Amino acid sequence: MIKFINESTDYLKSKGFDNPEVGIILGTGLGQLLDHVEIIAEASYNHIPNFPTATVEFHKGKLIYGNLEGKKVVIMQGRFHVYEGYSLQDVTFPVRIMEKLGIKTLLVSNAAGAINLNFKKGELMLIDDHINLQGSSPLAFKGVSELGERFTDMSAPYDAEINSKFESIAQDNSINLHKGVYASVVGPQLETRAEYRMLKIIGADAVGMSTVPEIIVANHLNLKVAAVSVLTDECDPDNLKPVDIGEIMAMAAKAEPELITLFKKLIKSL
Repeated sequence: MIKFINESTDYLKSKGFDNPEVGIILGTGLGQLLDHVEIIAEASYNHIPNFPTATVEFHKGKLIYGNLEGKKVVIMQGRFHVYEGYSLQDVTFPVRIMEKLGIKTLLVSNAAGAINLNFKKGELMLIDDHINLQGSSPLAFKGVSELGERFTDMSAPYDAEINSKFESIAQDNSINLHKGVYASVVGPQLETRAEYRMLKIIGADAVGMSTVPEIIVANHLNLKVAAVSVLTDECDPDNLKPVDIGEIMAMAAKAEPELITLFKKLIKSL
Protein backbone atom coordinates (compact mmCIF):
# COMPACT_ATOMS: atom_id res chain seq x y z
CA MET A 1 0.00 0.00 0.00
CA ILE A 2 2.76 2.49 0.92
CA LYS A 3 4.59 1.74 -2.36
CA PHE A 4 1.35 2.28 -4.34
CA ILE A 5 0.61 5.55 -2.51
CA ASN A 6 4.10 6.87 -3.23
CA GLU A 7 3.92 5.92 -6.92
CA SER A 8 0.54 7.62 -7.38
CA THR A 9 1.62 10.73 -5.47
CA ASP A 10 4.89 11.05 -7.40
CA TYR A 11 2.97 10.82 -10.70
CA LEU A 12 0.53 13.57 -9.65
CA LYS A 13 3.34 15.82 -8.42
CA SER A 14 5.02 15.41 -11.81
CA LYS A 15 1.75 16.61 -13.39
CA GLY A 16 1.75 19.80 -11.29
CA PHE A 17 -0.33 18.80 -8.25
CA ASP A 18 1.50 20.95 -5.70
CA ASN A 19 0.53 21.07 -2.00
CA PRO A 20 -3.28 21.34 -2.11
CA GLU A 21 -4.88 22.46 1.16
CA VAL A 22 -8.40 21.08 0.66
CA GLY A 23 -9.65 17.86 -0.90
CA ILE A 24 -13.19 17.65 -2.32
CA ILE A 25 -15.13 14.54 -3.35
CA LEU A 26 -18.04 15.28 -5.69
CA GLY A 27 -21.03 12.94 -5.48
CA THR A 28 -23.58 11.77 -8.03
CA GLY A 29 -24.71 14.57 -10.34
CA LEU A 30 -22.64 17.18 -8.52
CA GLY A 31 -20.05 18.42 -10.99
CA GLN A 32 -20.84 22.12 -11.48
CA LEU A 33 -18.47 23.20 -8.72
CA LEU A 34 -15.73 22.79 -11.31
CA ASP A 35 -17.13 25.79 -13.20
CA HIS A 36 -15.88 27.92 -10.28
CA VAL A 37 -12.36 26.44 -10.16
CA GLU A 38 -9.31 27.90 -11.85
CA ILE A 39 -7.93 24.59 -13.12
CA ILE A 40 -4.15 24.23 -13.04
CA ALA A 41 -3.75 20.50 -13.73
CA GLU A 42 -5.87 17.41 -14.17
CA ALA A 43 -5.28 13.67 -14.44
CA SER A 44 -7.63 10.95 -15.67
CA TYR A 45 -8.03 8.13 -13.15
CA ASN A 46 -6.97 5.56 -15.74
CA HIS A 47 -3.63 7.38 -16.18
CA ILE A 48 -2.78 7.54 -12.46
CA PRO A 49 -0.69 4.53 -11.34
CA ASN A 50 -2.61 2.14 -9.04
CA PHE A 51 -5.86 4.16 -9.25
CA PRO A 52 -9.23 2.45 -9.68
CA THR A 53 -11.36 3.57 -12.66
CA ALA A 54 -14.90 4.97 -12.31
CA THR A 55 -17.44 2.63 -13.93
CA VAL A 56 -20.74 4.42 -13.18
CA GLU A 57 -21.96 6.27 -16.26
CA PHE A 58 -22.81 9.51 -14.44
CA HIS A 59 -19.51 9.60 -12.55
CA LYS A 60 -16.61 11.22 -14.40
CA GLY A 61 -13.11 9.95 -13.77
CA LYS A 62 -10.68 12.80 -13.17
CA LEU A 63 -8.59 14.24 -10.38
CA ILE A 64 -8.46 18.03 -10.75
CA TYR A 65 -6.08 20.52 -9.12
CA GLY A 66 -6.63 24.26 -9.03
CA ASN A 67 -7.57 27.42 -7.17
CA LEU A 68 -10.94 27.92 -5.49
CA GLU A 69 -11.67 30.95 -3.32
CA GLY A 70 -7.96 31.58 -2.79
CA LYS A 71 -7.12 28.03 -1.74
CA LYS A 72 -5.34 25.24 -3.59
CA VAL A 73 -7.81 22.36 -3.95
CA VAL A 74 -7.74 18.83 -5.34
CA ILE A 75 -11.12 17.56 -6.52
CA MET A 76 -12.31 14.04 -7.25
CA GLN A 77 -14.70 14.32 -10.18
CA GLY A 78 -16.29 10.92 -9.71
CA ARG A 79 -15.81 8.52 -6.82
CA PHE A 80 -15.64 4.75 -6.36
CA HIS A 81 -18.19 2.46 -4.74
CA VAL A 82 -18.22 -1.03 -3.26
CA TYR A 83 -21.14 -1.86 -5.57
CA GLU A 84 -18.84 -1.47 -8.58
CA GLY A 85 -16.85 -4.46 -7.33
CA TYR A 86 -14.11 -2.47 -5.61
CA SER A 87 -12.69 -3.26 -2.19
CA LEU A 88 -13.02 -0.68 0.57
CA GLN A 89 -9.27 -0.12 0.24
CA ASP A 90 -9.76 0.74 -3.46
CA VAL A 91 -12.67 3.06 -2.66
CA THR A 92 -10.61 5.04 -0.16
CA PHE A 93 -7.24 4.96 -1.95
CA PRO A 94 -7.76 8.48 -3.40
CA VAL A 95 -8.21 9.92 0.12
CA ARG A 96 -4.79 8.57 1.06
CA ILE A 97 -3.34 10.12 -2.11
CA MET A 98 -4.90 13.53 -1.40
CA GLU A 99 -3.52 13.44 2.16
CA LYS A 100 -0.07 12.50 0.86
CA LEU A 101 -0.25 15.45 -1.57
CA GLY A 102 -0.80 17.74 1.42
CA ILE A 103 -4.52 18.29 2.16
CA LYS A 104 -5.53 19.03 5.76
CA THR A 105 -9.30 19.25 5.17
CA LEU A 106 -11.62 16.93 3.24
CA LEU A 107 -15.09 18.00 2.06
CA VAL A 108 -17.45 15.34 0.74
CA SER A 109 -20.78 15.50 -1.09
CA ASN A 110 -23.22 12.77 -1.99
CA ALA A 111 -26.73 12.12 -3.23
CA ALA A 112 -28.92 10.42 -0.63
CA GLY A 113 -32.48 9.36 0.06
CA ALA A 114 -34.37 11.06 2.90
CA ILE A 115 -35.42 8.59 5.62
CA ASN A 116 -36.49 11.45 7.88
CA LEU A 117 -39.77 12.48 6.26
CA ASN A 118 -39.44 16.02 7.63
CA PHE A 119 -36.67 16.38 5.02
CA LYS A 120 -37.75 16.90 1.41
CA LYS A 121 -36.10 16.05 -1.90
CA GLY A 122 -34.09 18.92 -3.32
CA GLU A 123 -32.90 19.96 0.17
CA LEU A 124 -29.49 19.53 1.79
CA MET A 125 -28.43 17.63 4.92
CA LEU A 126 -25.24 18.29 6.85
CA ILE A 127 -23.94 14.94 8.10
CA ASP A 128 -23.50 15.03 11.87
CA ASP A 129 -22.83 11.30 12.35
CA HIS A 130 -23.09 8.07 10.38
CA ILE A 131 -23.93 4.37 10.50
CA ASN A 132 -21.66 2.00 8.57
CA LEU A 133 -23.78 -0.76 6.99
CA GLN A 134 -21.26 -1.73 4.31
CA GLY A 135 -20.26 -4.90 6.13
CA SER A 136 -16.58 -4.14 6.70
CA SER A 137 -14.03 -1.37 7.27
CA PRO A 138 -11.50 0.26 4.95
CA LEU A 139 -9.03 -0.12 7.84
CA ALA A 140 -9.43 -3.91 8.02
CA PHE A 141 -6.24 -4.95 6.25
CA LYS A 142 -2.80 -6.20 7.18
CA GLY A 143 -0.32 -3.37 7.74
CA VAL A 144 -2.88 -0.62 8.33
CA SER A 145 -1.00 0.50 11.47
CA GLU A 146 1.91 1.60 9.25
CA LEU A 147 -0.41 4.30 7.85
CA GLY A 148 -2.07 5.46 11.09
CA GLU A 149 -3.69 4.31 14.33
CA ARG A 150 -5.40 0.94 13.72
CA PHE A 151 -8.09 1.57 16.34
CA THR A 152 -9.17 4.94 14.96
CA ASP A 153 -11.45 6.93 17.25
CA MET A 154 -14.83 7.70 15.67
CA SER A 155 -16.55 9.46 18.57
CA ALA A 156 -16.75 12.67 16.50
CA PRO A 157 -15.89 11.82 12.87
CA TYR A 158 -17.21 15.12 11.44
CA ASP A 159 -15.37 18.31 12.39
CA ALA A 160 -17.53 20.37 14.74
CA GLU A 161 -15.94 23.70 13.77
CA ILE A 162 -16.49 23.13 10.04
CA ASN A 163 -20.07 21.97 10.62
CA SER A 164 -20.74 25.09 12.67
CA LYS A 165 -19.38 27.24 9.82
CA PHE A 166 -21.59 25.39 7.33
CA GLU A 167 -24.65 26.11 9.49
CA SER A 168 -23.76 29.82 9.75
CA ILE A 169 -23.22 30.07 5.98
CA ALA A 170 -26.57 28.36 5.35
CA GLN A 171 -28.34 30.77 7.69
CA ASP A 172 -26.69 33.82 6.12
CA ASN A 173 -27.66 32.66 2.62
CA SER A 174 -31.22 31.44 3.37
CA ILE A 175 -30.28 27.82 2.62
CA ASN A 176 -32.42 25.16 4.28
CA LEU A 177 -29.64 22.93 5.67
CA HIS A 178 -30.87 20.00 7.74
CA LYS A 179 -28.55 18.10 10.06
CA GLY A 180 -28.67 14.38 10.60
CA VAL A 181 -27.31 10.84 10.51
CA TYR A 182 -26.27 9.22 7.22
CA ALA A 183 -26.45 5.44 6.79
CA SER A 184 -24.14 3.93 4.18
CA VAL A 185 -25.26 0.69 2.49
CA VAL A 186 -23.61 -1.40 -0.20
CA GLY A 187 -26.22 -1.10 -3.00
CA PRO A 188 -26.57 -0.88 -5.93
CA GLN A 189 -30.17 -1.97 -5.46
CA LEU A 190 -32.43 0.50 -3.68
CA GLU A 191 -33.98 -0.40 -0.33
CA THR A 192 -37.15 -2.37 0.34
CA ARG A 193 -39.97 -0.93 2.42
CA ALA A 194 -38.86 -3.07 5.37
CA GLU A 195 -35.27 -1.83 5.00
CA TYR A 196 -36.41 1.81 5.05
CA ARG A 197 -38.38 1.09 8.24
CA MET A 198 -35.29 -0.54 9.78
CA LEU A 199 -33.10 2.44 8.85
CA LYS A 200 -35.53 4.80 10.55
CA ILE A 201 -35.62 2.62 13.70
CA ILE A 202 -31.82 2.57 14.03
CA GLY A 203 -31.62 6.36 13.77
CA ALA A 204 -30.78 7.18 10.15
CA ASP A 205 -32.03 10.43 8.61
CA ALA A 206 -30.69 9.66 5.12
CA VAL A 207 -29.29 6.68 3.23
CA GLY A 208 -26.73 6.35 0.46
CA MET A 209 -24.06 4.07 -0.97
CA SER A 210 -20.86 6.05 -0.37
CA THR A 211 -19.04 8.55 1.89
CA VAL A 212 -18.62 6.55 5.11
CA PRO A 213 -15.51 4.64 3.92
CA GLU A 214 -13.83 7.91 2.90
CA ILE A 215 -14.76 9.50 6.24
CA ILE A 216 -13.26 6.58 8.18
CA VAL A 217 -9.97 6.85 6.28
CA ALA A 218 -9.92 10.65 6.63
CA ASN A 219 -10.16 10.16 10.40
CA HIS A 220 -7.45 7.51 10.23
CA LEU A 221 -5.24 10.18 8.61
CA ASN A 222 -6.26 12.90 11.12
CA LEU A 223 -7.86 15.09 8.46
CA LYS A 224 -10.59 17.58 9.30
CA VAL A 225 -13.66 16.32 7.51
CA ALA A 226 -17.23 17.38 6.73
CA ALA A 227 -19.92 16.06 4.39
CA VAL A 228 -23.18 17.30 2.89
CA SER A 229 -25.91 15.13 1.34
CA VAL A 230 -28.14 16.32 -1.46
CA LEU A 231 -31.51 14.69 -0.76
CA THR A 232 -32.72 13.38 -4.09
CA ASP A 233 -35.72 11.28 -3.06
CA GLU A 234 -38.06 10.66 -0.13
CA CYS A 235 -38.01 7.15 1.30
CA ASP A 236 -41.53 6.75 2.68
CA PRO A 237 -42.16 3.00 3.07
CA ASP A 238 -45.93 3.55 3.23
CA ASN A 239 -45.99 5.40 -0.12
CA LEU A 240 -43.03 3.94 -1.97
CA LYS A 241 -42.81 4.43 -5.73
CA PRO A 242 -40.34 2.80 -8.15
CA VAL A 243 -37.03 4.66 -8.34
CA ASP A 244 -36.49 7.08 -11.21
CA ILE A 245 -32.76 7.70 -11.76
CA GLY A 246 -33.61 10.63 -14.06
CA GLU A 247 -35.53 12.34 -11.27
CA ILE A 248 -32.70 11.68 -8.81
CA MET A 249 -30.25 13.39 -11.17
CA ALA A 250 -32.69 16.30 -11.67
CA MET A 251 -33.00 16.76 -7.90
CA ALA A 252 -29.21 16.73 -7.52
CA ALA A 253 -28.97 19.46 -10.17
CA LYS A 254 -31.70 21.50 -8.46
CA ALA A 255 -29.89 21.51 -5.11
CA GLU A 256 -26.40 21.92 -6.54
CA PRO A 257 -26.25 25.77 -6.57
CA GLU A 258 -26.86 25.83 -2.80
CA LEU A 259 -24.19 23.15 -2.25
CA ILE A 260 -21.73 25.19 -4.33
CA THR A 261 -22.48 28.28 -2.20
CA LEU A 262 -21.79 26.30 0.98
CA PHE A 263 -18.52 24.81 -0.29
CA LYS A 264 -17.18 28.05 -1.79
CA LYS A 265 -17.91 30.20 1.26
CA LEU A 266 -16.57 27.54 3.62
CA ILE A 267 -13.30 27.19 1.68
CA LYS A 268 -12.90 30.96 1.66
CA SER A 269 -13.23 30.96 5.46
CA LEU A 270 -10.59 28.28 6.10
